[in-house]
Amino acid sequence: VQLQASGGGLVQAGGSLRLSCVGSGHAFVNLHVGWFRQAPGKEREFVAAITRIASSTRYADSVKGRFTVSRVNAKRTVYLQMNNLEPADTAVYHCGVTQILWAYVDETRGYTNWGRGTQVTVSS
Repeated sequence: VQLQASGGGLVQAGGSLRLSCVGSGHAFVNLHVGWFRQAPGKEREFVAAITRIASSTRYADSVKGRFTVSRVNAKRTVYLQMNNLEPADTAVYHCGVTQILWAYVDETRGYTNWGRGTQVTVSS
């Protein structure tokens, strides 16, 4: 499965962006999808994840109530709606796919095929 994230950009604090993650191949619809981000000099960190049939979602505490993950399998696309953005959200955002147990979906070790990320920059 090849992945392509897009939708990043420069936005002022309090603004919104919607990221998209498009997967190639039918296998995409059978995989959980996670969003992670990596700021300069920092480890890649979990942001949000969604099950293959969108029955469950999970969020990092830092984005709960501001970010929403969703998917449209017919389009092989997962979205990350980001509202009320803060400067601390500045990072390169990556999407990945995994078959790992849902209990461990916030861990990077289970993910493959990260693809190229998209830069999100939030100015104060």
